[in-house]
Amino acid sequence: MQKNPFDRITIDPEVMVGKPTIRGMRITVEQILKSLAGGLTTKDLLDDYPDLVEEDIKVALLYASELVGEERVFAVNK
Repeated sequence: MQKNPFDRITIDPEVMVGKPTIRGMRITVEQILKSLAGGLTTKDLLDDYPDLVEEDIKVALLYASELVGEERVFAVNK
């Protein structure tokens, strides 16, 4: 049986004010996404955060895509 990849995402009100983090570390999904959007590469992130592994970055992207995939916009008749 395959392990749930989202087990790497942790949410704890005592860590980073409850923002989703990677494996309970003080590295948020948001930090990873903003770093990638700002032009850092996966290698840059792995160099900057030695406790991260490539799978952590992939799961952060998957987590964000799942959240966006759940968004719905409803038209309002004016």
